[in-house]
Amino acid sequence: MEIYIKIFEVIFPVFFVIGIGYYLGKKNPKFDTNFITNFAANIGTPAMIFYTVTTTGITLDIFISYFIYAIIMIAGFAIIGLVLLFLLRKDLSMELPPLILPNTGNMGIPICLFAYGTQGLGVASAVASVIILFHFTLGVFLAKKKFSLDILIKSPPVYAIILSVIFLFFKIDTPIFLENTTFLLTYATIFLVLMSLGIALTRFKFSFKNSIIMSICRVLIGPVIAYIIIYNFKLSGLAAGVLLIQSAMPSAILNYLVGSMYSPKKVVDSIASTIVISTLMSFVTIPIVVFFALKYFN
Repeated sequence: MEIYIKIFEVIFPVFFVIGIGYYLGKKNPKFDTNFITNFAANIGTPAMIFYTVTTTGITLDIFISYFIYAIIMIAGFAIIGLVLLFLLRKDLSMELPPLILPNTGNMGIPICLFAYGTQGLGVASAVASVIILFHFTLGVFLAKKKFSLDILIKSPPVYAIILSVIFLFFKIDTPIFLENTTFLLTYATIFLVLMSLGIALTRFKFSFKNSIIMSICRVLIGPVIAYIIIYNFKLSGLAAGVLLIQSAMPSAILNYLVGSMYSPKKVVDSIASTIVISTLMSFVTIPIVVFFALKYFN
């Protein structure tokens, strides 16, 4: 029962803020979300990356290890995702991100903190920061269907990762003023992107059947791939448990942000629906995954 209470505590604010956006979108159909998109991409997300990497106690070794695990996890899910999208006759590039990039940040981190305490927080943050990096590299590439070095050069999140790694490499303590600033920007960004998603829900049409299939694939296949990684790399304890839990998260909200910047409206509508439905499904699937994580990797 305790795990359901914790998940409710994490998920309720997500849907409450989405509800605020939905209300605003219904009240004003012409509500402009361009400011939210620009703020989140250029200011909020870089702050989120820096705060996640430098203030949660992870080391450079942990970051590098989970960078490798994340690449393997994304590659494995990409293969399954491409097959699924082909069968559903969906766009093989632009609709792949919501299947391969889970919500390891504002959902995954608090769940891992509940399951493994402060020790699990650092590992969970390492996974989250790597996934955020992929949103603004691989995610942009898939959304645009074109690799552009210019996008990387002009991408603030990329520089945030570089700065964060420098802090980790030289073991620099984050100044309190910088920690507080990035903390505020991080949660402001989460709020604004969730609200923007709620506004989008008032404007799109989507195939409910396809969204359910994609959402089931997201929340069920992720843990299977994580277990394969755990088995082959002989991971144990909280390192294995956190990876398993993080892989079970629903589609990340940042998929909607990146999609709204680079993909056509029809694709963005599909991404938004997958995010919402997979998040609803996770209320059932996450407690099961956490149970197995604590039973076998504690």
